Amino acid sequence: MPKMRAVQVPRQGGPLEIVEREIPEPGPAFVRIKVQACGICHSDTVTKDGLFPFIQYPRVPGHEVIGVIDAVGPNVPPRWKAGQRVGVGWNGGFCGYCDSCRRGDFFTCQTSTDITGVTRDGGYAEYMLASPSALALVPEDLSSVEAAPLMCAGVTTFNCLRNSGAKPGEVVAVVGIGGLGHLAVQYAAKMGCKVVAIARSKEDEPLARQLGAQYYIDNKTQDPVAELQKLGGAKVILATVTSADAMKAVLGGLSVHGTLMIVGAVAAFEINSLQMLLQNQSVTGWYSGTSIDSQDTLDFSVLSGVRSMNESYPLDRVAEAYEQMLSGKARFRVVLDIAK
Repeated sequence: MPKMRAVQVPRQGGPLEIVEREIPEPGPAFVRIKVQACGICHSDTVTKDGLFPFIQYPRVPGHEVIGVIDAVGPNVPPRWKAGQRVGVGWNGGFCGYCDSCRRGDFFTCQTSTDITGVTRDGGYAEYMLASPSALALVPEDLSSVEAAPLMCAGVTTFNCLRNSGAKPGEVVAVVGIGGLGHLAVQYAAKMGCKVVAIARSKEDEPLARQLGAQYYIDNKTQDPVAELQKLGGAKVILATVTSADAMKAVLGGLSVHGTLMIVGAVAAFEINSLQMLLQNQSVTGWYSGTSIDSQDTLDFSVLSGVRSMNESYPLDRVAEAYEQMLSGKARFRVVLDIAK
C-alpha cells in the first residue's frame, strides 16, 4: 500500500511524532485531500493535551487545512470533484443547515459531530479524509499558506464581527494584535468600522495602523476606558486575548447597547453588572463557524485584501513550529507548508 508522512500524538500529553502511515482510502461519503498547508493553532492543544475526554489516540492534529481533492467516494455530491483546491476547518462535518447549526449548537449537528484534528485525523499529514459538508472552495488568488489560517483564526474573527451588530462608521475595538487580532483589525476596517486597536506596547502602533486601525491605545500607558469613551464608546469590543484582566480593563469602554465579544478563552472574569444593566450592555462568546462561514471568509478576504501574516515550516520541523506557537514567540500565525 502507498505510504505517507503524518504527525501524530500517540497518547494524551504525548509528543508530536512523525510516522509513516498508509494513505487512507475514502469511504463512500468522503473525499481524500492531498494536503498542501495546515495552520498550527493554539486549539491544537486540545488534541495534544487531551482536553476533550472523547479523543482516541493516536490522533493527527490540524484543523486549518488547505489541499487538493485527489479521490472522491461514490456517494459524495457531484459538486465536489478531484482537482479542486479546498479548505477544511475545525468544524470537520457540521453541516451549517440543520436546526442545531442554525442556533450555534454545533456539537449536536444532525449531520455529523466530527471535529477535524480531534475526533478525526487532521492536516498535520500529507493526506487526510474529510466529509463534503466540511469543505470550502479556496479562491485562486490565495496561496495555500495564506489561506490555511483563515480556516480557523480568519473565520472566527470575520464571523464574529459580521454577527456583532456593528455597522459601518461605528466604533469597534480589538484587544490584542496577535494571531487573531491582526486579522480582526483588517476585517473590521474592511467592513467600514471605526477601528481602535488596543495592545500593551507602543511599538505595535505602526503595524496596527497599517492593518487599518484609525486609533491606537497602549493600555500600559493609557486608560482604555477613558480613551474609548472619548470616541463615544465602542459598539463592539472584540477580545482576542487570553487575559481576564485585559478584558476587565476595557469593559467600561462600551457604548450604550455595546457588546464585548470574546474569542480568546479565559476561565472567568468579573463584570460590573450594574453598569451593564443600566446601559443595556452584554458580554458574549463566539464560536468560529461552519464550512459555509469559512467559504464566506475566504471570499471576503480575497475581495477586500485581508491577509494573514504567517511563519511557515516544513513538516519535518513540526515540533519546532508547534513550540513557536505555544511559547508565544510567533508574532502572528504558524503554518506547516506540507509541500516543502
